[in-house]
Order: sequence, then structure tokens, then C-alpha cells
Amino acid sequence: MTTKLFESYKLNDKITLKNRIAMAPLTRCMADANLVPTDAMVEYYAKRADAGLIISEATIIRPDGQGYPNTPGLYSEAQIEGWKKVTSAVHANGGKIFAQLWHTGRVAHPYFWGGEYVLAPSAVAFDGTVPRMRELVYTVPKEATSEEIAQLVEDYAQAAQNAIDAGFDGVEIHGANGYLIDQFLHFDTNHRSDEFGKNPENMSRFPLKVIDAVIARIGAELTGLRVSPAGYAHMTTDARDRQVFDYFLKEVEKRDLAYLHEGMFDDSMEFDFLGGKVSKYMRETYSKTLMAVGGYDAETGAQAIENNKFDLLAIGRPFIANPDYISRVQHNQELVAYNAAMLETLV
Repeated sequence: MTTKLFESYKLNDKITLKNRIAMAPLTRCMADANLVPTDAMVEYYAKRADAGLIISEATIIRPDGQGYPNTPGLYSEAQIEGWKKVTSAVHANGGKIFAQLWHTGRVAHPYFWGGEYVLAPSAVAFDGTVPRMRELVYTVPKEATSEEIAQLVEDYAQAAQNAIDAGFDGVEIHGANGYLIDQFLHFDTNHRSDEFGKNPENMSRFPLKVIDAVIARIGAELTGLRVSPAGYAHMTTDARDRQVFDYFLKEVEKRDLAYLHEGMFDDSMEFDFLGGKVSKYMRETYSKTLMAVGGYDAETGAQAIENNKFDLLAIGRPFIANPDYISRVQHNQELVAYNAAMLETLV
């Protein structure tokens, strides 16, 4: 029943995946004090190279993008060199790996880089504390100026170039889950009245500038994008967001990216303003390669691909519990069950 998952899949003329299963980006908080990938991370990714595509854990584009402890970066020479070890090990085992480019926006915290403030679309704080560091309460962000937005665009493009220099096969722009790019796309977090707010075209402007800058630097064929039209993480849903994503996804489609990745933790959730599941809405709105994630197993994912609901399946926590996930599914072997204690080590 899972045969469909093990067909090769051509993303474009530059990249063909050996199967339709991607390892989803999984935040592990295991980089060193300078946010450099460690030898344990090298081994961790190399063991999972049987996936058609590995998407790296979210990786910050510059120091003020950090919102969690020990998340790796892609802005220093040491970080680039550290990632070279990871990509070399994955390639040696026959795999492909994209770097997920990340800035957390209003859910960053100045503690991590000794700064005065965090940047966001608007000066609207997230009510809560930093995961793994509950003593840190989120601060009221500074509304980014036009000049600061222009610098962020450049820094995304530079991070994309750094990823290619580090040996990655491409990048995935993290535009989902309530982080910086996603904050511009939702009314709950974007209260601007300038060219970056108030209506779908303006709210999409910064995300599209980032996409275009990355494409200009490394090419559309090497660029993926993750989005979450339903504002379920770090923000409150607003029915008007549908108008933003109707516009934004049609603009994204014109860019001919490697793929579009649905950023849901649970794709069984339905949203009235989207007419049902997020993956269904995205398939109806975007006609090119779509990757889905969120609660699927190999059988349900394969069936959904057979039914043309999406093209690629991203698997998350089962990859933490099963470095040999691909082999186990292929040979119909029982999977090791995931549990939260597995987050304490890299295996």
C-alpha cells in the first residue's frame, strides 16, 4: 500500500528525489554555544539520508532571529564549516538535504544575543515564555522600519548563499508557524498601515521580497517554501487571512519554486475560513509540487498521494524515533514509538 512513496520524484531539471518521503524540519536545540552544528548532528542527519529529502532543523539567518536555545545558525564561517560536515555526510550516504532558513520575529528573545529588542511587523507581543527557558518572558517587539525590512531581505538571501556554500542542495524558506515571515501574512500580528500592511498585496510584500531575493541568489529550482495559512501557532486565527493567502499563494506559484510545504502539526484539523483542511485549501489554490505534513503515516500519506491530494509526504517525529524509518516502512517492519524523552539526545 505504500509503493507510491518509493517512486522517484522530479522536482525540476536540477533535482530528482529518490522517493517521495521528506524528513520534516525538527527543532532539536543541540548546536554548540556558538550555534555551530556538532559531530552528533552530523551522525544524526547522516543516518536519515535514505529520505528522498532531508529538510534541516530551522536554522537562523542572523543572531537576532534566535528564539530557542542552541538552535544552529547559517551566518558565521564556523557555522558554515559545521554544516559542511553535515551535508558531506548526508551526500556520502546518498541523500539530499535542504537548509530551512529561519527568523523567529516576535518570538525571538534579546537574551540570546544581548540585544535591546526583537523585530516584528508590529509592536504586538506574544503572551508567553520561551520554550525550554520558561524564565524568559516574551517582550514587546519593535516594529521593523522599511530600512530594517530591506536588510532582513538581504540577510535571507545571504543565508541562502551560505547554505549553498555549506553544501546544501537547496533551501526551504520558513514562512510558517507564526515566525517572522508568517507574522506579516496574518492580521493578528500585522497591524501596519504602510506598504507592508493592511491588505493582501501589502501583507505579502515582505515574504515575496524574501522569496525573490533568494531566487536571485541561488535559483528557484533550489528554493522551497513552508507556509501555514491557518494561524495556529503563536497567533490567533482571523478569517481575513484567507484573502491574504489567496493572493500570496497565486503570487508564489508564479515563482516556480522547487516545492511548497504545508506547515501543519496536525492536518486533520479543519478551518471554516479555508473550507476544510489546510492541505486541501493549498491544493486548490496552488497547482505545483505540494508537500504535506501533520499526522500522516506511510499508508495514509501514500493513499493521499494516490488521490492527488499532495505530491510529497513529510514525516516528523517518527524520524526521531526511527533513524531507519525508510527501511522499516519498505520492509513492513514495526516502528519504534516516539516519546518526548527522545528529545533529550540525538540518536
